[in-house]
Amino acid sequence: MTGPAATNSERRTPDGAEPPGTAQGGTPSHVVPAPAPWVRTRLRATPLATLLAVALAFVAVLLSAALPRAEDRGADQALRSFLKSRGPSPTSLWVTAPVRPTNPNAKDLDEVLAALVSGTGPLLRVAPSGPVHGSSADARPLLNPGLAHPDGISPQLSLYHLREAAGHVRLVEGRWPGAPEPGGPIPVALSQSAARSIGARVGMVLEAAAGSSGPLEAEVVGLYAANDEADVYWTDLACLTRACLSPTPTRPPLTYWQTAGLIAPESLDRLGEWGQGKARDFWRIPVDTRNLRADQLPDTAKEVASYMAGPTATQLGWDTHRSDLDIASGLPELFKQAEARQRAAAPLAAMGPAGAAGVAFVVFCLAAALTGDRRGSELRLLLARGGSRAGIVRRLLAESAVTVLPAAALATALAVVLLPTPRVTATVLAASAATLVSLLAFPLRAAVLLSPPRGPSPRRRLVVELLVLAATAAAVFEVRSRGIAPAGSGVDPLLVAAPLLLALCGGLLLARVQPALVGALARAAGRGPGLIGFLGLARAARGAGGMSRPSVLPLVALLLAVTTGGFGGTVLTAVQDVRLEVVRQAIGGDAQIAAPSSTLPESLTKAAAALPGVRSSLNVWTEDNAFLIGNKPGTTQVSVVVADPVAYAELSRAIGRGTFDPAALAGGAPGAPAPSGTSAAPIPALVSADLAAEDLSSYLLRMDAGDLHLTVAGVIDGTPARPGAKSATVVVPAGPVTAALPKLGAPDRWYALGSFDQHRLEGLVRAADPAATAGLYRVRTSSAEAAELGSDPLQRSAERLFWATLAAAAGFAVLAVLLTLVRAAPDRAALLARLRTMGLRPRQALLLILTESVPLALAAALGGALVAAGALALLGPAVDLSTLVGAKVATGLGFLARPVLIQALGLAVLVAVAVLAEAAISGRRQITTELRAGDQR
Repeated sequence: MTGPAATNSERRTPDGAEPPGTAQGGTPSHVVPAPAPWVRTRLRATPLATLLAVALAFVAVLLSAALPRAEDRGADQALRSFLKSRGPSPTSLWVTAPVRPTNPNAKDLDEVLAALVSGTGPLLRVAPSGPVHGSSADARPLLNPGLAHPDGISPQLSLYHLREAAGHVRLVEGRWPGAPEPGGPIPVALSQSAARSIGARVGMVLEAAAGSSGPLEAEVVGLYAANDEADVYWTDLACLTRACLSPTPTRPPLTYWQTAGLIAPESLDRLGEWGQGKARDFWRIPVDTRNLRADQLPDTAKEVASYMAGPTATQLGWDTHRSDLDIASGLPELFKQAEARQRAAAPLAAMGPAGAAGVAFVVFCLAAALTGDRRGSELRLLLARGGSRAGIVRRLLAESAVTVLPAAALATALAVVLLPTPRVTATVLAASAATLVSLLAFPLRAAVLLSPPRGPSPRRRLVVELLVLAATAAAVFEVRSRGIAPAGSGVDPLLVAAPLLLALCGGLLLARVQPALVGALARAAGRGPGLIGFLGLARAARGAGGMSRPSVLPLVALLLAVTTGGFGGTVLTAVQDVRLEVVRQAIGGDAQIAAPSSTLPESLTKAAAALPGVRSSLNVWTEDNAFLIGNKPGTTQVSVVVADPVAYAELSRAIGRGTFDPAALAGGAPGAPAPSGTSAAPIPALVSADLAAEDLSSYLLRMDAGDLHLTVAGVIDGTPARPGAKSATVVVPAGPVTAALPKLGAPDRWYALGSFDQHRLEGLVRAADPAATAGLYRVRTSSAEAAELGSDPLQRSAERLFWATLAAAAGFAVLAVLLTLVRAAPDRAALLARLRTMGLRPRQALLLILTESVPLALAAALGGALVAAGALALLGPAVDLSTLVGAKVATGLGFLARPVLIQALGLAVLVAVAVLAEAAISGRRQITTELRAGDQR
């Protein structure tokens, strides 16, 4: 055994200092333990609550950070798809200039191209397909008698020199053009297809019409074929790969062949002579639309404007030494259209995220209230022992920071990784806002709890409710008065806030009405034999924890979710319905087979009518070049529709255009037309409103098949067979007309109502008539065209955003209900424990919990449906669906019961399932805990 000295030496620290708690001289003193860290102690004391707080903050920040990134990606995709659908020609920069009058050469064209490409800024990148440049001369008629002359008009030939043509064509016969002989014909190469169409061959000398300098000739020295005629290289150069059949501007139009030939660089000085002074150098610079961004659209438009007629254009003139450059592009107009589309869709796309954000805010308030209930006694004890309110709040803020900030950082990083987009500002702002709410929710609630108590003030609550009501009325009135204002300027705050304010008003009203209604039901149930219904309804009317009324926050959360879902669901449903209505009116039904320049064989129309899904069909004869001869001098050109009155009236009613009573076309004796004063009965006809204003009670209708004596039997506002007819329209019954005009022939259109598959109908047309493969028939179905209208990425992005935010709002609403149940759990567990000692069975306990919770869900579902219907009635007339539909439609949104009821009942069922799950998981455990601990209340 060692002595005390040895013991003290063993207790020394390695550096010889006395250990803590040792007095000078070796006598041990009383050891005072260091205080435990506040944050670590609190987090270890409630690990489950800490994990739930982290999860809630993570989800909220993730959704907030992902929302702007999803919107950015959708906007970029919509912009690029919109520009791509317009084709490469309007999305290119076109630069032209007259061919140099002296010594034109190919090297000069290349140098100008290099300067033009270098002048494009960082936002205007050249597409991978590359520029196209060269020189061209206008077409001249060819006088060779052996060439093809459709309608007796000579073919025309224009000349091109393309710098990159060799990489896009292959020589199939002859040789490539070289330098022309002095005074000889210009060597040209034609496409093999064009040569076949106009009747040219290798070695033929094409004689052009004489110009100011005398006759001109071009010798065909070679034939080539394009590697890919669909290549964007041939944009606006189609006549170089094949001969084009062009119409003349005369009436009736005549047709002639037009093609172009390639020449060598040595023939550039002959272009001006061939084009009679109309020869130009050109450069087409395609813009890479895949890199354009919606947020940079204004800057990109400025860059294009500068390139076309601004500082960049001036600099290009200096760099190329050509002051006659003419720069044009369709991009400025396309940018305006794309920006207008994006701004028009923005208000409707913002409603869903705003509703989800409102529900999430309510959830944070409920979570803070629940934590405040759990830790209220602890906080008041700290305040009583000398802690300051500011100090306590700072410690609580530190607790929140330790849990919230790492979760927020991880959620933001995950959103950035999952949704890559160059823009981060909106992401950081949205994530910061959600982080701030998560961080401050409980500290602010604690500050309120630690404030000096104030007595109940019904007036204060009434004033707040009146202020909310006034703000809602002002927002609704302003939206109804001016519509979505300013038009096309982006998100309208009032239009977005109005449905949320209506939901808030509904929640406040329901919070005042629900206790009285549920209390009346409780009193009615109390007169019955059982106690479960009475106890559950009484607690639902009173609220948890001894409160005099239920909490307003769960009602507001549920109403926000139902109202947002009902309003948004109605918008999407209306978009689909209106889109289908638009295409049905454009087609004239659900399906159409048309032969614009021919007739439909009877076998085809019978086979189409026998398809499954066809409800009704009819054959129609149409003619656009008919004329009316009436009492006044002169004639009126009209469009004539010949159809069976009964079937055509049904078709008109189905699509809502040109409805009429088929009995109006009954009567009229078929036969040859008779002049005025004869006994032959005229054929009844329906006319458009512009004809009804004229004195045409008796007139002749002159058609290609013959003349008809008609009389006006009614007026129509349109017709399915001619939805966009610009001339007056006449509808006559098929029976009398076909009997009177044997030369009328077979119908040229077939219409049907029902459900159709576009590919199946096209296959039927090809099988019924092999000539259909030549493009004689045109097949259209409403389902295919509606799907094409709905394929716009802008519309799909808005729909995906709505469903995502609706799911988030529903999830947060269910979470709000669960937080309400958890907040009431201690009081409910104590009650159930007491009742358990009196013989309450587990099934009755579950029924009691449902009876207490379901009134909240039902009231919110009913109230949300009513608020959504009110929002549609008040705000619907100001909603313009044109952008989401994909076509111009009338402004206004009507009430649709189905989407509203689906959202309301769906959320009610979801809440009921959540209540059942919560009761089954935690109810029995809470009762057991109460029975073991005894009633301490």
